[in-house]
Amino acid sequence: MTKVLVATEKPFAKVAVDGIRKEVEAAGFELALLEKYTDKKQLLDAVKDADAIIIRSDIVDAEVFDAAKNLKIVVRAGAGYDNIDLNAATAHKVCAMNTPGQNANAVAELALGLMVYAVRNFFNGTSGTELMGKKLGIHAYGNVGRNVARVAKGFGMDIYAFDAFCPKEVIEKDGVKAVASVEELYSTCDIVSLHIPATAETKNSINYALVNRMPKGGILVNTARKEVINEAELIKLMEERQDLKYIADIMPAANDEFAQKFAGRYFATPKKMGAQTAEANINAGIAAAKQIVGFIKDGNEKFRLNK
Repeated sequence: MTKVLVATEKPFAKVAVDGIRKEVEAAGFELALLEKYTDKKQLLDAVKDADAIIIRSDIVDAEVFDAAKNLKIVVRAGAGYDNIDLNAATAHKVCAMNTPGQNANAVAELALGLMVYAVRNFFNGTSGTELMGKKLGIHAYGNVGRNVARVAKGFGMDIYAFDAFCPKEVIEKDGVKAVASVEELYSTCDIVSLHIPATAETKNSINYALVNRMPKGGILVNTARKEVINEAELIKLMEERQDLKYIADIMPAANDEFAQKFAGRYFATPKKMGAQTAEANINAGIAAAKQIVGFIKDGNEKFRLNK
C-alpha cells in the first residue's frame, strides 16, 4: 500500500490532518504522522518506507532522500520551498512540489497589518498617519502580491507593482500600475512590500542603493525571506536615514542589532507568522494531499519544482 507520511515539527491543526487523512485514505493510501519531532533521526526513521511526504518548514535534504528508499514525491505545504534540496530530489528521482496560493491571503493580510502597525507608530500612543492615499509598491506580483493589491485597495492606497516575469497587461488589468524597473518602484512608493523568493539572483538584492531610493518616511515590509535583505547595508542606511522603517515577518540574522539601534523604527515577528492561520493551514495541507494523490495515480506534475 502507498504510504503517505506527514512529517511536521510544527504540526498541522487537527482539522487539517483530518482533511489530509480523508484525501489520502479515499485514494486507498495509508497515512502516517510524525508530529513535534525533536531530532532528525526521528525523521530519518519515519521516511524509510514512505512513498510520499508532506512537510511544512521541515528540512528535506540529501540525508533524508538517502534514507527514503521508496520516496516518489515530497510536497511542501506552502509557497516557499527553500527547505527542500531540489538537486538532491532530482538525483534521487523524487518529484518535489509546493502548494502555491494556498496561504496567499493569510500572508497578504499580515502584510497590511504590519503596514498599519508601522504607520501608527507601533501603537505607542503617538499620532501616526493613514494608509489611505499612500503609494504602495508590490515587489513581485505573484499569488501573495496580487492578494496584497486586492486588500490594499480597500484601504484606498495607490498601488504600483514590479515583476520581471509578469506581463504589464496582467498587472494593469487588476487596476495596479506596472512600473518598468525595480528602481522605479522604490523611487515612487512610500511603502514597499516584498514578495520575492530567495534565489541566487535575489539574495542580498534589497540593498543600500535600492532602499535609499525610497521617499522620506519610507517603510519596507518583508513577508518574503530574510535572505533577500542585505542586512549590513540596510543597517548602514537606517543609521544614516532616521526616517526609514523596516518591518519584517522574518527575523533578521542581525535582529539584536536592528532592535537596539532602531527602536521605534524596526519590528520583526518572533516566528514567521505569514501562513499561520487556521484557514491557510487547512488549505495548504489538503492541497498537498490532493497533489500527492494526483501525482501517484495520474502522473500530474503541475506544481513540480525540480527537473
